[in-house]
This record gives sequence, C-alpha cells and structure tokens, in this order.
Amino acid sequence: MRGGSPARNPYGGFASFQCLLDLDRDLADELEPDARRLARASATALTFEVDGGRLGLGDWLGPVSGGPGLLVVEGVLALGLRVGDRVCAELVGAGDLLQPLPGQAEQLLACHVTSRALTPMRLAVLDRSFARRVRFWPEVGQALLRRAGRRAVNLNIQRAIAAQPRLEVRLALLLWHLAGRWGRVEPGGVRLPIPLTHQLLGQLVAAERPSVSHALARLAHSGLVTGHGDEWHLHECLESRLPALIEPASERAERIMAAVESGRPALHRSQLLG
Repeated sequence: MRGGSPARNPYGGFASFQCLLDLDRDLADELEPDARRLARASATALTFEVDGGRLGLGDWLGPVSGGPGLLVVEGVLALGLRVGDRVCAELVGAGDLLQPLPGQAEQLLACHVTSRALTPMRLAVLDRSFARRVRFWPEVGQALLRRAGRRAVNLNIQRAIAAQPRLEVRLALLLWHLAGRWGRVEPGGVRLPIPLTHQLLGQLVAAERPSVSHALARLAHSGLVTGHGDEWHLHECLESRLPALIEPASERAERIMAAVESGRPALHRSQLLG
C-alpha cells in the first residue's frame, strides 16, 4: 500500500503525498489523456493508512471541512449513528467521500456517530488546498459530486430493504446488495469477504442481534445464505427465490395448509422458510 513522499501526518500511521489520479483510476478516467497528464502534478493529496478497529473519524473531518472531504481509497468502513437508544449503520468503501456532519445548531435531534474500520484502510485528505489545486479541472469535482449522490442512492436502497416486513428478506436483500459492490463470484454463487457480525447486520437492517441470528440460521437451512462473521456465501439466484421470500405470511400459511391437507409429499425447505 505504501509509496510516495513521506509527510508530516496529523492522522497517525504511515502517510505520504500521492497523486490521486494514480490511486483512483475511475477518477483519472474522467479526464481526457492530455488533461490527465497536466492534472497529475496538481491532483496530489495526503494519504494515510489505518488498521482495523475503532477510528477517531470526527477529529479527522474538521481539517477537510473546506474541501470535498476524506476519500476512502482502500478498505471498508462501518459508520454507526445513534439516536436515542437505537443505532443504524452504513458501509462505505473505496471511492466514497466522508464529510463532517452539520453543526449542532442545524440539528434538532441529538445524535452520536461512531466509525469502525472493518479492514485496513487508506484515506486521502481532500481539503481546501486540494480543491484549490484542481480547480482548473472541474471534471474532478463533478465526479466527486456524483459519488456523493451514489452514496445517497445506496442509503435509499438500504432504507427500502429495511422496510421489508420479514427479517429473512431484509438480510438476503442486504447481502446481495453488498455483494454487488464487494462480492466475488465463486462456483455456485458469490462470496462476500467482509467481516459482518450479527450485531452489525442488525444495525444495517433495523433488527436486534438475536433475531438476526435466528433469521440467518433459517436462511442457511434454506440453502440461500451460509457463512459466518468474517465471510458470507450467497447461493442460487435471489431473483428466483424472492417471490417465495416476500410472499405474505397469510398466503404462505394457506399454501402450506393446502399442501398438508392434500397429502402431498413433504414441502421443499424453502417453502418452510420463516
């Protein structure tokens, strides 16, 4: 992960100034080849590395308040936001921007934000100085703005998933949604190599940890999702199983009772899910 020129680092860990266009190829692709060559010397940013675990993210965001923010270059970060006695979570990764929360004067509800690196991470400091250096290449700013919009869309998808009444459905949809970004295709399905504890999954889908554990056991019994806190495996095709998963409980009970009364052979395990 290391490279570039060492720099004075207020963030802790190894730090260096590097060309952001070399670290973020999608950002580099926003520029025409000639503009990319000219921008390389200006589009430099302080990057630093952190290990997994809790982070003092709030202290790091202050210095970038005049610029785009902290850019995740590598790794996966879990952001938790507590309101009252409830915590919701969001996962952010490479390409996502982290920005300070609005000031207390703009908040009507008290909230507390926590951050935990699920994997070793590298972040880039895009402060006011960076914004001034790249002002001649508006494509960079436009690309970062689109990424902020992408993050909002992902949050809305997560909200829609959390609105599903059945917990098994919420967990299956969430894991497949995350696999679209971080999954790796393997024989028979997709592997999701992200450490997701049952508690964190509950914070992502608005559920308590014990309920998540029971729902995951039912998903494993159905053959749709297997794994543990460090790695998950998604099997079969979610689209083919989704209609049965989201079937209203009353209709599912009527179908199972009709099958029992007709004396048909034992139901497929997916019909008993939930």
